Amino acid sequence: MDEHKLGYKGNDVLQELEMLTMNAKAAQELILRKILEKNQATEYLNKFMSGSIDISAFKNQVPVVTYDVVQPYIARIAGGEESSILCGEQIVELLRSSGTSQGEPRLMPSISEDLYRRTYLYSLIMPIMNRYIRGLGEGKAMYLLFVKAETLTNAGIPVRSVLTSYYRSPHFLHRKHDLYNNYTSPDEVILCPDNKQSMYCQLLCGLVERQHVLRLGAVFASAFLRAISFLEQHWCDLVNDIRIGQLSSNITNSACQLATHSFLALPNPELADEIEAICSSGSWKGILGRLWPNVKYIEAVLTGTMAQYIPMLEFYSDGRTPLVCTMYASSESYFGVNLRPLCSPKDVSYTILPNMAYFEFIPLEDSLKLTEDDEVVENDKLVSLVDVKVGCYYELVVTTFSGLYRYRVGDILKVTGFYNCTPQFKFICRRNVILSIDTDKTNEEDLHNSVTRARKILENRNYLLLEYTSCTDNSTVPGHYVLFWEIKSTYEGTTPCAPIDAQLLESCCIAVEQSLDYVYRRCRTHDKSVGPLEIRLVEAGAFDALMDLLVNQGSSINQYKTPRCIESGPALKMLNSRVTASFFSTRDPEWTV
Repeated sequence: MDEHKLGYKGNDVLQELEMLTMNAKAAQELILRKILEKNQATEYLNKFMSGSIDISAFKNQVPVVTYDVVQPYIARIAGGEESSILCGEQIVELLRSSGTSQGEPRLMPSISEDLYRRTYLYSLIMPIMNRYIRGLGEGKAMYLLFVKAETLTNAGIPVRSVLTSYYRSPHFLHRKHDLYNNYTSPDEVILCPDNKQSMYCQLLCGLVERQHVLRLGAVFASAFLRAISFLEQHWCDLVNDIRIGQLSSNITNSACQLATHSFLALPNPELADEIEAICSSGSWKGILGRLWPNVKYIEAVLTGTMAQYIPMLEFYSDGRTPLVCTMYASSESYFGVNLRPLCSPKDVSYTILPNMAYFEFIPLEDSLKLTEDDEVVENDKLVSLVDVKVGCYYELVVTTFSGLYRYRVGDILKVTGFYNCTPQFKFICRRNVILSIDTDKTNEEDLHNSVTRARKILENRNYLLLEYTSCTDNSTVPGHYVLFWEIKSTYEGTTPCAPIDAQLLESCCIAVEQSLDYVYRRCRTHDKSVGPLEIRLVEAGAFDALMDLLVNQGSSINQYKTPRCIESGPALKMLNSRVTASFFSTRDPEWTV
């Protein structure tokens, strides 16, 4: 597929967006018709439709499925069978999901055409931003972007993350280098498979170019905060490199060495002194604005449980720099864009792009009562893109050109409005990240909201919750919820900061429990089938170590999301080994019949 077919025409992309969103119903019917025409002969579709390309037959006969149904087909292709069992075009790569929301990484089929769809969505971002912030083409972007080393299946098909696929593609490497594509990080540094060497060199380049940086960011807020933590640990080395005009001997990747040579062509003691003065001044509150004084916004995904990072980003930016979420995407498909990028992160809604895939939605009739993976969803329950209702919750279902048919992505969305004839959605949570001991079922959003309320208790005592995850502990009778918290002091006074005491953390335990739903509070207070909630404090750097562990197991640092629930295995063992103190709720949460 060429760029014209996707409407990618440079400055005309916003006009294309207007046309798409005004004609969403027709665009969706066209997309589904093309998918059926290209894939009608596949083993998978033929099983249900016998070669038909009738849209009504598709809606009536093709079932709604989860990954467990698709996985055997993907495994067969990975093992050497023809792509035609699942897709009418050649599957050129398998995209590895992050694997941090639901356990093991999943492999999603991808065809060459998919890169054009991703490129089209990316082409919308800067024109949208330019509506709100002028002068973005007059400087550079310090975006921290990373790749993950790829593997090959037995049949020689590359297995890589979706962002690694894009950054290694001609669409990125041979992109038009206009003012909006001017990054501080050389491509060679972005493509370095050693994330620590890559991060060091990207920060170095960004510091050298500090006066020219207008945009900061990473794909996820967690990766951006990881970079700030890395900077806190290594700024002395970076300053020394700039001072003497020579790259640290710890950087052994030859591509990184060559790419950063021009940034360190001459010693720059004056710049080194500036950065040293800023980084050694004590508190790092507002450090981003001091290191990059001309930055206009920080871009990262901050929706869903990524919202928990907002206080930390506001701390490092002193609340003066807008936090921007621009797009909604996954390994299965790219979905949509945020047309109001300067809104508060908590108000972000994404406009679904009707030319990305064919979208359907499972209504969640009882607010956020979630359907289980193995629950059969009747075909007549699904709602099309243009027929969703404002204020209602849905689970996203997608059909793609690359071999996913009525596939449950697992994202729960709320309709917030329409742009022209196209709905806008707020991302709520992943479907099946839950804690459960008895009849209680705590989903990701419930957990996040409860932790957010308890976090305010910490903030009132000059502490920030850096990161958290959870598990259920069934070694006690009854079993109970466990939260792992990593905390940072933000105290700036002349007298010592009040220590973290048992009463403070016990109050947090009580606040979390009091914010959980009716069923949990009944199980705790009336049924006594769930024990008191526990908070385990972990030492500084524990969640960085968790990221390292999961990235080493196959996740990508670009796509990394801290798992909000860990069931077992090395990750749980590692966190427990770093616990410094443990606290329990000292009273039952309130509950009435």
